[in-house]
Amino acid sequence: MKKLFGTDGIRGLVGSEQMNEILAFKLGKALTRYCLANRIKPEIIIGRDTRASGSSLESAVSRGITEAGGQIILAGIIPTPAIAYLAKKENASLGLVISASHNPYEHNGFKIFKNDGTKLTDAEEEVIEKLIAEENGSRPAEFMPGEPEAETHFDKIPLNDYNNKYAEFLINNLAGGDFKGIKIVLDCANGAAFNVAPHIFKKLGAEVTVTSDSPDGKNINANCGSEHTENLQKAVLENKADIGLAFDGDGDRLIAITETGERLTGDHLLYICARMFKEENKLKNNIVASTVMSNLGFINALKNLGIKYFQTDVGDQQIHNVLMEEEGILGGEESGHVMFLDRHTTGDGILSGIMLLSAIKYFNQPLTGLADEISLMPKILINIKVESKPDFSSVPEIQKIILSTEEYLGKDGRVNVRYSGTEPLCRIMIEGTDEKEIRYLAGKIGEVIKNALN
Repeated sequence: MKKLFGTDGIRGLVGSEQMNEILAFKLGKALTRYCLANRIKPEIIIGRDTRASGSSLESAVSRGITEAGGQIILAGIIPTPAIAYLAKKENASLGLVISASHNPYEHNGFKIFKNDGTKLTDAEEEVIEKLIAEENGSRPAEFMPGEPEAETHFDKIPLNDYNNKYAEFLINNLAGGDFKGIKIVLDCANGAAFNVAPHIFKKLGAEVTVTSDSPDGKNINANCGSEHTENLQKAVLENKADIGLAFDGDGDRLIAITETGERLTGDHLLYICARMFKEENKLKNNIVASTVMSNLGFINALKNLGIKYFQTDVGDQQIHNVLMEEEGILGGEESGHVMFLDRHTTGDGILSGIMLLSAIKYFNQPLTGLADEISLMPKILINIKVESKPDFSSVPEIQKIILSTEEYLGKDGRVNVRYSGTEPLCRIMIEGTDEKEIRYLAGKIGEVIKNALN
Protein backbone atom coordinates (compact mmCIF):
# COMPACT_ATOMS: atom_id res chain seq x y z
CA MET A 1 0.00 0.00 0.00
CA LYS A 2 1.30 3.47 -0.92
CA LYS A 3 2.46 5.76 1.89
CA LEU A 4 3.90 8.73 -0.01
CA PHE A 5 1.70 9.08 -3.08
CA GLY A 6 -1.84 10.40 -2.65
CA THR A 7 -4.53 11.01 -5.27
CA ASP A 8 -2.26 13.42 -7.15
CA GLY A 9 1.41 12.86 -6.42
CA ILE A 10 3.32 13.45 -3.20
CA ARG A 11 2.47 16.42 -0.99
CA GLY A 12 3.32 17.59 2.49
CA LEU A 13 4.26 20.41 4.83
CA VAL A 14 7.78 21.54 3.95
CA GLY A 15 10.20 20.46 6.66
CA SER A 16 8.07 17.51 7.70
CA GLU A 17 8.95 13.87 7.10
CA GLN A 18 6.57 13.93 4.12
CA MET A 19 8.30 16.81 2.33
CA ASN A 20 11.95 17.82 2.70
CA GLU A 21 15.24 17.98 0.82
CA ILE A 22 16.27 14.49 1.87
CA LEU A 23 13.07 13.03 0.42
CA ALA A 24 13.60 15.10 -2.75
CA PHE A 25 17.15 13.74 -3.06
CA LYS A 26 15.95 10.16 -2.61
CA LEU A 27 13.17 10.71 -5.13
CA GLY A 28 15.69 11.96 -7.68
CA LYS A 29 17.82 8.85 -7.25
CA ALA A 30 14.73 6.62 -7.35
CA LEU A 31 13.49 8.16 -10.60
CA THR A 32 16.87 7.60 -12.25
CA ARG A 33 16.98 3.99 -11.05
CA TYR A 34 13.41 3.52 -12.30
CA CYS A 35 14.42 4.68 -15.78
CA LEU A 36 17.52 2.50 -15.84
CA ALA A 37 15.56 -0.54 -14.67
CA ASN A 38 13.15 -0.01 -17.56
CA ARG A 39 16.02 0.52 -20.03
CA ILE A 40 15.03 4.16 -20.54
CA LYS A 41 17.61 6.93 -20.88
CA PRO A 42 17.34 8.76 -17.51
CA GLU A 43 16.71 12.31 -18.68
CA ILE A 44 14.14 14.17 -16.57
CA ILE A 45 12.59 17.58 -17.24
CA ILE A 46 11.78 19.52 -14.07
CA GLY A 47 9.39 22.42 -13.55
CA ARG A 48 8.11 24.16 -10.44
CA ASP A 49 5.67 26.76 -9.19
CA THR A 50 6.49 29.93 -7.24
CA ARG A 51 6.74 28.56 -3.68
CA ALA A 52 9.65 29.66 -1.53
CA SER A 53 10.72 26.04 -1.05
CA GLY A 54 10.71 25.24 -4.77
CA SER A 55 14.32 26.14 -5.56
CA SER A 56 15.82 24.10 -2.69
CA LEU A 57 13.68 21.06 -3.50
CA GLU A 58 14.59 21.43 -7.17
CA SER A 59 18.27 21.50 -6.24
CA ALA A 60 17.95 18.43 -4.01
CA VAL A 61 16.01 16.31 -6.49
CA SER A 62 18.40 17.37 -9.28
CA ARG A 63 21.38 16.24 -7.21
CA GLY A 64 19.68 12.91 -6.62
CA ILE A 65 19.08 12.44 -10.35
CA THR A 66 22.63 13.33 -11.39
CA GLU A 67 24.36 11.38 -8.61
CA ALA A 68 22.48 8.26 -9.74
CA GLY A 69 23.63 8.81 -13.32
CA GLY A 70 20.70 10.72 -14.78
CA GLN A 71 20.43 14.03 -16.62
CA ILE A 72 18.15 17.00 -15.94
CA ILE A 73 16.42 19.67 -17.98
CA LEU A 74 15.34 22.65 -15.87
CA ALA A 75 12.22 24.33 -17.25
CA GLY A 76 11.93 26.86 -14.41
CA ILE A 77 8.65 28.37 -13.23
CA ILE A 78 6.04 26.72 -15.44
CA PRO A 79 2.51 25.23 -15.13
CA THR A 80 2.15 21.54 -14.38
CA PRO A 81 0.43 20.69 -17.71
CA ALA A 82 3.34 22.29 -19.56
CA ILE A 83 5.66 19.64 -18.16
CA ALA A 84 3.24 16.93 -19.32
CA TYR A 85 3.50 18.38 -22.82
CA LEU A 86 7.24 19.03 -22.72
CA ALA A 87 8.14 15.56 -21.45
CA LYS A 88 7.17 14.23 -24.86
CA LYS A 89 8.26 17.20 -26.96
CA GLU A 90 11.73 17.34 -25.40
CA ASN A 91 12.04 13.53 -25.56
CA ALA A 92 12.58 13.30 -21.82
CA SER A 93 12.04 9.99 -20.06
CA LEU A 94 10.00 11.60 -17.27
CA GLY A 95 8.55 14.97 -16.32
CA LEU A 96 8.68 16.14 -12.71
CA VAL A 97 6.74 19.07 -11.24
CA ILE A 98 7.53 20.56 -7.85
CA SER A 99 4.22 21.95 -6.61
CA ALA A 100 1.48 21.48 -4.04
CA SER A 101 -1.20 22.70 -6.42
CA HIS A 102 -3.90 24.74 -4.61
CA ASN A 103 -2.39 24.24 -1.13
CA PRO A 104 -0.79 27.11 0.87
CA TYR A 105 2.86 28.06 0.27
CA GLU A 106 4.03 26.20 3.38
CA HIS A 107 3.30 22.95 1.51
CA ASN A 108 5.00 21.52 -1.52
CA GLY A 109 4.93 18.32 -3.54
CA PHE A 110 5.93 16.29 -6.57
CA LYS A 111 3.90 15.27 -9.61
CA ILE A 112 5.41 12.85 -12.13
CA PHE A 113 4.58 12.42 -15.81
CA LYS A 114 5.70 9.71 -18.21
CA ASN A 115 7.16 10.38 -21.64
CA ASP A 116 3.68 10.24 -23.22
CA GLY A 117 2.42 13.06 -20.96
CA THR A 118 0.28 10.86 -18.70
CA LYS A 119 0.65 10.41 -14.95
CA LEU A 120 1.99 7.30 -13.28
CA THR A 121 -0.34 4.40 -12.57
CA ASP A 122 -0.83 3.17 -9.00
CA ALA A 123 1.45 0.22 -9.74
CA GLU A 124 4.19 2.51 -11.06
CA GLU A 125 3.90 4.77 -8.01
CA GLU A 126 4.31 1.73 -5.76
CA VAL A 127 7.51 0.77 -7.58
CA ILE A 128 8.95 4.26 -7.10
CA GLU A 129 7.99 4.24 -3.41
CA LYS A 130 9.96 1.00 -2.98
CA LEU A 131 12.95 2.55 -4.74
CA ILE A 132 12.74 5.57 -2.42
CA ALA A 133 12.61 3.26 0.61
CA GLU A 134 15.75 1.49 -0.62
CA GLU A 135 17.58 4.82 -0.39
CA ASN A 136 17.44 4.66 3.42
CA GLY A 137 20.26 6.78 4.84
CA SER A 138 20.86 8.52 1.52
CA ARG A 139 21.00 12.32 1.75
CA PRO A 140 22.51 15.27 -0.11
CA ALA A 141 25.88 16.18 1.34
CA GLU A 142 25.03 19.85 1.74
CA PHE A 143 21.58 19.39 3.28
CA MET A 144 20.69 22.25 5.61
CA PRO A 145 17.41 21.86 7.55
CA GLY A 146 14.96 24.71 7.87
CA GLU A 147 12.76 26.73 5.55
CA PRO A 148 14.61 28.40 2.66
CA GLU A 149 14.37 32.11 2.09
CA ALA A 150 11.50 33.26 -0.10
CA GLU A 151 12.31 34.33 -3.62
CA THR A 152 11.36 37.97 -3.98
CA HIS A 153 11.53 38.52 -7.73
CA PHE A 154 10.08 36.63 -10.64
CA ASP A 155 10.54 37.98 -14.16
CA LYS A 156 7.27 38.54 -16.03
CA ILE A 157 8.94 39.01 -19.41
CA PRO A 158 10.23 37.52 -21.52
CA LEU A 159 8.99 33.96 -21.29
CA ASN A 160 11.71 31.32 -21.23
CA ASP A 161 11.98 28.85 -24.11
CA TYR A 162 9.92 26.17 -22.36
CA ASN A 163 7.03 28.49 -21.51
CA ASN A 164 7.13 29.73 -25.10
CA LYS A 165 6.86 26.20 -26.48
CA TYR A 166 3.93 25.51 -24.15
CA ALA A 167 2.25 28.78 -25.14
CA GLU A 168 2.57 27.96 -28.84
CA PHE A 169 1.06 24.53 -28.20
CA LEU A 170 -2.01 26.01 -26.47
CA ILE A 171 -2.49 28.82 -28.97
CA ASN A 172 -2.47 26.24 -31.76
CA ASN A 173 -5.29 24.39 -29.97
CA LEU A 174 -7.63 27.19 -31.06
CA ALA A 175 -6.97 26.29 -34.70
CA GLY A 176 -6.63 29.84 -36.01
CA GLY A 177 -9.52 31.49 -34.17
CA ASP A 178 -9.33 34.47 -31.87
CA PHE A 179 -11.14 36.11 -28.95
CA LYS A 180 -11.31 39.68 -30.18
CA GLY A 181 -14.08 41.56 -28.44
CA ILE A 182 -14.07 39.34 -25.35
CA LYS A 183 -13.06 41.08 -22.14
CA ILE A 184 -11.55 38.84 -19.47
CA VAL A 185 -9.98 39.11 -16.02
CA LEU A 186 -7.32 36.54 -15.11
CA ASP A 187 -6.46 35.51 -11.55
CA CYS A 188 -3.09 33.76 -11.77
CA ALA A 189 -2.98 32.76 -8.07
CA ASN A 190 0.53 34.26 -7.80
CA GLY A 191 1.54 30.87 -9.12
CA ALA A 192 3.05 29.04 -12.06
CA ALA A 193 0.72 30.61 -14.66
CA PHE A 194 1.47 34.22 -13.63
CA ASN A 195 3.57 34.92 -16.70
CA VAL A 196 2.41 32.56 -19.43
CA ALA A 197 -1.40 32.79 -19.01
CA PRO A 198 -1.68 36.56 -19.72
CA HIS A 199 0.69 36.13 -22.67
CA ILE A 200 -1.50 33.40 -24.20
CA PHE A 201 -4.84 35.18 -23.87
CA LYS A 202 -3.42 38.44 -25.17
CA LYS A 203 -1.96 36.58 -28.16
CA LEU A 204 -5.44 35.15 -28.78
CA GLY A 205 -6.86 38.66 -29.06
CA ALA A 206 -8.77 38.99 -25.80
CA GLU A 207 -8.81 42.22 -23.80
CA VAL A 208 -7.02 41.09 -20.65
CA THR A 209 -6.89 42.44 -17.10
CA VAL A 210 -4.59 40.48 -14.78
CA THR A 211 -4.69 40.03 -10.99
CA SER A 212 -2.57 38.00 -8.55
CA ASP A 213 0.39 37.91 -10.92
CA SER A 214 3.10 39.19 -8.54
CA PRO A 215 4.48 36.10 -6.75
CA ASP A 216 6.94 36.58 -3.91
CA GLY A 217 7.43 32.97 -2.83
CA LYS A 218 4.83 33.12 -0.08
CA ASN A 219 1.66 34.55 -1.61
CA ILE A 220 0.78 31.64 -3.91
CA ASN A 221 -2.94 30.81 -3.51
CA ALA A 222 -3.21 33.41 -0.71
CA ASN A 223 -6.73 34.91 -0.95
CA CYS A 224 -6.60 34.33 -4.69
CA GLY A 225 -6.78 31.64 -7.32
CA SER A 226 -9.33 28.89 -7.85
CA GLU A 227 -9.92 28.36 -4.12
CA HIS A 228 -10.50 32.03 -3.26
CA THR A 229 -12.38 33.87 -6.00
CA GLU A 230 -13.97 36.73 -4.03
CA ASN A 231 -11.54 39.37 -5.33
CA LEU A 232 -11.82 38.08 -8.88
CA GLN A 233 -15.60 38.26 -8.69
CA LYS A 234 -15.34 41.92 -7.69
CA ALA A 235 -12.79 42.61 -10.43
CA VAL A 236 -15.06 41.12 -13.11
CA LEU A 237 -17.88 43.46 -12.07
CA GLU A 238 -15.61 46.50 -11.74
CA ASN A 239 -14.09 45.93 -15.18
CA LYS A 240 -17.43 45.00 -16.76
CA ALA A 241 -15.73 41.89 -18.11
CA ASP A 242 -17.37 39.03 -19.98
CA ILE A 243 -15.67 36.39 -17.85
CA GLY A 244 -13.16 35.83 -15.06
CA LEU A 245 -10.72 32.92 -15.05
CA ALA A 246 -9.04 31.73 -11.85
CA PHE A 247 -6.19 29.21 -11.95
CA ASP A 248 -4.68 27.32 -9.05
CA GLY A 249 -1.03 27.50 -7.99
CA ASP A 250 0.27 25.07 -10.59
CA GLY A 251 -2.14 25.99 -13.37
CA ASP A 252 -3.97 22.72 -13.94
CA ARG A 253 -7.35 23.85 -12.54
CA LEU A 254 -9.80 26.51 -13.65
CA ILE A 255 -12.74 28.14 -11.90
CA ALA A 256 -14.77 30.59 -14.01
CA ILE A 257 -16.70 33.71 -13.00
CA THR A 258 -19.68 34.92 -15.06
CA GLU A 259 -20.19 38.50 -16.23
CA THR A 260 -22.60 38.92 -13.29
CA GLY A 261 -19.95 37.85 -10.77
CA GLU A 262 -21.27 34.33 -10.17
CA ARG A 263 -18.74 31.61 -9.37
CA LEU A 264 -19.11 28.50 -11.53
CA THR A 265 -17.78 25.01 -10.87
CA GLY A 266 -15.99 22.45 -12.97
CA ASP A 267 -19.40 20.86 -13.55
CA HIS A 268 -20.57 24.01 -15.34
CA LEU A 269 -17.45 24.06 -17.49
CA LEU A 270 -17.86 20.38 -18.38
CA TYR A 271 -21.52 20.82 -19.29
CA ILE A 272 -20.93 23.88 -21.48
CA CYS A 273 -18.07 22.25 -23.37
CA ALA A 274 -19.96 18.96 -23.69
CA ARG A 275 -22.91 20.78 -25.25
CA MET A 276 -20.61 22.60 -27.68
CA PHE A 277 -18.76 19.43 -28.65
CA LYS A 278 -22.02 17.54 -29.15
CA GLU A 279 -23.45 20.22 -31.43
CA GLU A 280 -20.18 20.24 -33.40
CA ASN A 281 -20.21 16.42 -33.61
CA LYS A 282 -16.86 16.36 -31.77
CA LEU A 283 -17.91 14.60 -28.55
CA LYS A 284 -16.26 11.26 -29.21
CA ASN A 285 -18.53 8.31 -28.36
CA ASN A 286 -20.97 10.82 -26.84
CA ILE A 287 -19.60 10.40 -23.29
CA VAL A 288 -18.49 12.56 -20.38
CA ALA A 289 -16.79 11.33 -17.20
CA SER A 290 -16.54 12.98 -13.78
CA THR A 291 -16.06 11.97 -10.17
CA VAL A 292 -18.50 11.15 -7.40
CA MET A 293 -18.23 14.78 -6.29
CA SER A 294 -20.14 16.07 -9.32
CA ASN A 295 -23.58 17.52 -8.69
CA LEU A 296 -26.72 15.54 -9.51
CA GLY A 297 -28.04 18.57 -11.36
CA PHE A 298 -25.05 18.41 -13.70
CA ILE A 299 -25.56 14.69 -14.28
CA ASN A 300 -29.25 15.21 -15.07
CA ALA A 301 -28.41 18.08 -17.45
CA LEU A 302 -26.05 15.80 -19.41
CA LYS A 303 -28.75 13.14 -19.62
CA ASN A 304 -31.16 15.75 -20.97
CA LEU A 305 -28.68 16.35 -23.80
CA GLY A 306 -28.61 12.62 -24.51
CA ILE A 307 -24.99 12.29 -23.34
CA LYS A 308 -23.76 9.10 -21.66
CA TYR A 309 -22.32 9.75 -18.22
CA PHE A 310 -19.58 7.79 -16.42
CA GLN A 311 -18.85 8.35 -12.73
CA THR A 312 -15.44 7.63 -11.18
CA ASP A 313 -13.71 7.76 -7.82
CA VAL A 314 -11.99 11.02 -6.86
CA GLY A 315 -8.78 11.83 -8.71
CA ASP A 316 -7.97 12.93 -12.24
CA GLN A 317 -6.18 9.63 -12.90
CA GLN A 318 -9.47 7.80 -12.35
CA ILE A 319 -11.16 10.00 -14.93
CA HIS A 320 -8.31 9.50 -17.37
CA ASN A 321 -8.56 5.72 -16.98
CA VAL A 322 -12.29 5.68 -17.74
CA LEU A 323 -11.92 7.96 -20.76
CA MET A 324 -9.19 5.75 -22.17
CA GLU A 325 -11.26 2.60 -21.60
CA GLU A 326 -14.39 4.11 -23.15
CA GLU A 327 -12.51 6.03 -25.84
CA GLY A 328 -13.87 9.38 -24.70
CA ILE A 329 -12.25 12.81 -24.75
CA LEU A 330 -14.02 14.93 -22.12
CA GLY A 331 -14.03 14.56 -18.35
CA GLY A 332 -13.15 16.35 -15.16
CA GLU A 333 -13.67 17.21 -11.54
CA GLU A 334 -16.04 19.66 -9.92
CA SER A 335 -12.95 21.41 -8.52
CA GLY A 336 -12.11 22.63 -12.03
CA HIS A 337 -9.61 20.00 -13.17
CA VAL A 338 -10.89 19.26 -16.69
CA MET A 339 -9.43 17.06 -19.43
CA PHE A 340 -9.73 17.48 -23.19
CA LEU A 341 -7.92 14.33 -24.28
CA ASP A 342 -8.19 15.13 -27.97
CA ARG A 343 -6.04 18.20 -27.25
CA HIS A 344 -3.87 17.35 -24.23
CA THR A 345 -2.94 14.37 -22.09
CA THR A 346 -3.85 15.92 -18.76
CA GLY A 347 -5.97 18.60 -17.10
CA ASP A 348 -4.92 22.12 -18.02
CA GLY A 349 -6.43 25.29 -16.55
CA ILE A 350 -5.33 27.56 -19.39
CA LEU A 351 -6.62 25.14 -22.03
CA SER A 352 -9.91 24.92 -20.10
CA GLY A 353 -10.15 28.71 -20.26
CA ILE A 354 -9.52 28.66 -23.99
CA MET A 355 -12.27 26.08 -24.50
CA LEU A 356 -14.73 28.04 -22.33
CA LEU A 357 -14.08 31.23 -24.29
CA SER A 358 -14.52 29.21 -27.47
CA ALA A 359 -17.97 28.16 -26.20
CA ILE A 360 -18.97 31.77 -25.48
CA LYS A 361 -17.93 32.67 -29.01
CA TYR A 362 -19.58 29.58 -30.54
CA PHE A 363 -22.94 30.07 -28.86
CA ASN A 364 -22.70 33.89 -29.06
CA GLN A 365 -24.24 33.98 -25.62
CA PRO A 366 -23.16 35.39 -22.23
CA LEU A 367 -21.66 32.87 -19.81
CA THR A 368 -24.57 33.33 -17.39
CA GLY A 369 -27.04 32.11 -20.00
CA LEU A 370 -24.97 28.99 -20.70
CA ALA A 371 -24.51 28.21 -17.00
CA ASP A 372 -28.21 28.67 -16.22
CA GLU A 373 -29.01 25.57 -18.26
CA ILE A 374 -27.86 23.54 -15.25
CA SER A 375 -29.99 23.52 -12.11
CA LEU A 376 -27.59 22.46 -9.37
CA MET A 377 -28.92 20.80 -6.23
CA PRO A 378 -27.91 22.22 -2.84
CA LYS A 379 -24.68 20.60 -1.66
CA ILE A 380 -22.84 20.61 1.65
CA LEU A 381 -19.19 19.60 1.98
CA ILE A 382 -17.47 19.44 5.37
CA ASN A 383 -14.05 18.17 6.41
CA ILE A 384 -13.35 16.33 9.66
CA LYS A 385 -9.79 15.86 10.94
CA VAL A 386 -9.05 12.21 11.68
CA GLU A 387 -6.17 10.39 13.35
CA SER A 388 -6.72 7.15 11.40
CA LYS A 389 -8.35 6.05 8.16
CA PRO A 390 -9.96 2.62 8.63
CA ASP A 391 -12.38 1.19 6.10
CA PHE A 392 -15.81 2.58 6.94
CA SER A 393 -17.31 -0.90 6.81
CA SER A 394 -15.09 -1.86 9.75
CA VAL A 395 -16.58 0.88 11.99
CA PRO A 396 -20.25 -0.05 12.65
CA GLU A 397 -21.37 3.36 13.92
CA ILE A 398 -20.02 5.13 10.82
CA GLN A 399 -21.52 2.60 8.45
CA LYS A 400 -24.86 2.85 10.23
CA ILE A 401 -25.13 6.67 10.06
CA ILE A 402 -24.16 6.71 6.36
CA LEU A 403 -26.67 4.02 5.40
CA SER A 404 -29.49 5.58 7.42
CA THR A 405 -28.85 9.00 5.83
CA GLU A 406 -28.85 7.50 2.34
CA GLU A 407 -32.11 5.71 3.07
CA TYR A 408 -33.68 8.91 4.41
CA LEU A 409 -32.73 10.97 1.33
CA GLY A 410 -33.70 8.29 -1.17
CA LYS A 411 -33.75 9.45 -4.79
CA ASP A 412 -33.88 13.11 -3.75
CA GLY A 413 -30.26 13.23 -2.65
CA ARG A 414 -27.05 11.36 -2.10
CA VAL A 415 -24.20 10.93 0.37
CA ASN A 416 -20.48 10.55 -0.32
CA VAL A 417 -18.03 10.04 2.52
CA ARG A 418 -14.35 9.53 1.74
CA TYR A 419 -10.88 10.17 3.07
CA SER A 420 -8.64 12.84 1.57
CA GLY A 421 -5.78 11.34 -0.41
CA THR A 422 -3.35 14.07 0.66
CA GLU A 423 -4.45 15.25 4.15
CA PRO A 424 -5.59 13.69 7.47
CA LEU A 425 -9.21 14.52 6.68
CA CYS A 426 -12.51 12.78 6.10
CA ARG A 427 -14.65 14.58 3.53
CA ILE A 428 -18.42 14.42 3.87
CA MET A 429 -20.57 15.50 0.93
CA ILE A 430 -24.38 15.50 0.92
CA GLU A 431 -26.76 16.70 -1.79
CA GLY A 432 -30.48 17.16 -1.38
CA THR A 433 -33.43 19.44 -2.00
CA ASP A 434 -33.27 21.31 1.34
CA GLU A 435 -29.97 23.01 2.20
CA LYS A 436 -30.79 23.44 5.90
CA GLU A 437 -31.68 19.77 6.18
CA ILE A 438 -28.58 18.41 4.44
CA ARG A 439 -26.35 20.72 6.52
CA TYR A 440 -27.86 19.14 9.65
CA LEU A 441 -27.37 15.62 8.24
CA ALA A 442 -23.75 16.31 7.28
CA GLY A 443 -23.10 17.60 10.79
CA LYS A 444 -24.53 14.43 12.33
CA ILE A 445 -22.30 12.21 10.17
CA GLY A 446 -19.31 14.43 10.99
CA GLU A 447 -19.99 14.11 14.72
CA VAL A 448 -20.05 10.32 14.52
CA ILE A 449 -16.82 10.19 12.49
CA LYS A 450 -15.05 12.65 14.81
CA ASN A 451 -15.92 10.57 17.86
CA ALA A 452 -15.03 7.26 16.21
CA LEU A 453 -11.70 8.20 14.60
CA ASN A 454 -10.12 10.58 17.12
